[in-house]
Amino acid sequence: MKPVSELLRKREDTTLWHVRPEDTVYAALELLEGYETGALMVMDEGRLVGVFSERDYTRKIALKGRNSRETPVREIMTSQVVSVGPKTGTRECMALMSEKRIRHLPVLDGHVVLGMISIRDLMDDIIQEHEHTIAHLESYIAS
Repeated sequence: MKPVSELLRKREDTTLWHVRPEDTVYAALELLEGYETGALMVMDEGRLVGVFSERDYTRKIALKGRNSRETPVREIMTSQVVSVGPKTGTRECMALMSEKRIRHLPVLDGHVVLGMISIRDLMDDIIQEHEHTIAHLESYIAS
């Protein structure tokens, strides 16, 4: 089980994709589309104050008939953020995401935001780990 910080280190783009609480939901949606992601961190003066996701938009704007061009992110973001530290293992992250029914998990070192991992990041890592194990076993069997 590797620490989640290893997943963050492997990334080519280390930009902390985020919006501000006062940004409109529409502007946040444009960023989601541009980054091809399902969630953004909500940062206020360098501090994590929430997470904005497609789910937040769907449940709190679209289904309630609210206007995304006028509604600030702070009104619909998830403010009770579940996060992990850089030494948290990938399997523990998977279990936490499953238990909390979330797909994105900010990684913090104290109050410093290091990044955010997604369920996709974890699944890609598990698949890569399994492929490595299979290749090792096939090599062992063949020799």
